[in-house]
Amino acid sequence: MDKSFRLKIITPEGIYFDEPVEGLVVKAMDGDMGILPEHIPLITGLKIGVLKIKRGGETLELALGGGFIKVNHNETTIIAKSAERPEEIDVDRALAAKKRAEKRLKLVKEEADVIRIKAALRRANIRLKVAKKER
Repeated sequence: MDKSFRLKIITPEGIYFDEPVEGLVVKAMDGDMGILPEHIPLITGLKIGVLKIKRGGETLELALGGGFIKVNHNETTIIAKSAERPEEIDVDRALAAKKRAEKRLKLVKEEADVIRIKAALRRANIRLKVAKKER
């Protein structure tokens, strides 16, 4: 039995990742979810979070900006708002976004604005975590 499956990650810019992998862990709407070869078919939403990909005996972490995952016939497709490897993350920009969101959270009163600002703060924190520059 093959111990890998195809993972394809698609962002608004196009195909971001398309390789065989041994496993992955995503932040699904109900919590962390592991995907291994021969996983049952599913479609679910993804939260902003760290995507951990196991390939070639190593683990690659990506900052994922939310989206959807579809698993079917030993093929997994993630449609993501964004995906970034650690070396692609502009740490200074992520830190500035984090500080901006924290400042705006203290001032905002509208619930819709709070939700949007909290999402921006989560994105910044995830980017910093993946870049290994949490502060």
